[in-house]
Amino acid sequence: MDHAESDSSPPSKATTSPGTARGPLDGVRVIDLTTVVMGPMACRILGDLGADVIKVETAGGDFMRHFEPKRSVGMSAFTLNINRNKRSMVLDLKSEAGHRAMLDLVATADVVVTNMRTAALDRLGIGYEHLRSIKHDLIYCSAVGFGSDGPYAGQAAYDDVIQAVSGLASMAAWVGDEPAFTPSILADKVSALHISYAVNAALYCRATTGKGDHIEIPMAELMAAFNLTEHLNGHTLEPKQEPFSYPRLRTKHRKPRRSADGWICLMPYSDQNWQDFFQLAGRDDLAADPRFATINDRIVHVDALYGSLDAITEQRTTAEWLEICDQYSIPAAPVNELEHIAEDPHFNAVGLLTIAEHPSEGSYRVIKDAVDFRSGNGGLQRHAPRIGQHTAEILEELGYDKGAIERIIDA
Repeated sequence: MDHAESDSSPPSKATTSPGTARGPLDGVRVIDLTTVVMGPMACRILGDLGADVIKVETAGGDFMRHFEPKRSVGMSAFTLNINRNKRSMVLDLKSEAGHRAMLDLVATADVVVTNMRTAALDRLGIGYEHLRSIKHDLIYCSAVGFGSDGPYAGQAAYDDVIQAVSGLASMAAWVGDEPAFTPSILADKVSALHISYAVNAALYCRATTGKGDHIEIPMAELMAAFNLTEHLNGHTLEPKQEPFSYPRLRTKHRKPRRSADGWICLMPYSDQNWQDFFQLAGRDDLAADPRFATINDRIVHVDALYGSLDAITEQRTTAEWLEICDQYSIPAAPVNELEHIAEDPHFNAVGLLTIAEHPSEGSYRVIKDAVDFRSGNGGLQRHAPRIGQHTAEILEELGYDKGAIERIIDA
């Protein structure tokens, strides 16, 4: 079996020395009952912050483990970052022994995160009410597609579905010909951030009150709210006033600009920024144009304002624009290709991508956790585990003897 083979693999190597602070969540145990991206990313963030994250998997593992490319079974390139700072435990939750082991594990845990459907959790005897009877102060986080109080509750939901129902896909038609999905699993990743902050808030509440909680994280609602932040605009008021949405974001002229030798993002924002920019470009006529005098004037006339920029930006190279904008504190940035982003001098200097050595997978690139606790950040404590790599280790921690451990693994 996969997990039995992987138990003999070399253990994950911590990159910090014994005694070094793992991070602010050191001492917190999280049970990761999630698959795909949203839940695993959230639990990885908690692991990056120092929590002991135990990923409970089937013998086949989370199916994201099997994406190409990979060097060995169950260890896709994707999983090397999404499942770092975790231990992996294989349990058959449908078996009596596996279910018993799960309950014993929960008794030692602080947090359970799951994106399984409620009905499936209840069938397996690991729903919130059941587990709360095992650990009264447990923090149980349910990540779902749609909130349990609405008519869509229980429906399957992946990132594209949420982009569609939350209004995000339709927003592409504001600046293009038709609705479109963003080339990023944005809903999954935004939801992961919500899970991580909600769990941390619940941990703080428990520390002050002694009470656990059941948290529901509905992707559809949180993405709809996320999209409305700047776009509810005049409809915030009752009765509604126009406009709905933020006009600056709806113009097709809001885009990267061609320079003399490539592309650049130029974003004068304040009144002074625009005055400086127009004068640097030799466009005193635009500097004196009343349509562009204040931020509210510029928003009303944003099509005309942004539509005038292409002819200006093509007059200088990207490097020239960046130097000038830096001198005058005008926001600007190069338009980086994502594939080469780590070559940018800033991202290179901060170590956005670093090379690590995985015990079984060899050299790989680690995506840095950008949050930096100067008092001591956990960083890479454990490489992504092989499927079930820590099953025996964790069962031993729970007090199981060798025979019981072998029976659970053989199951």
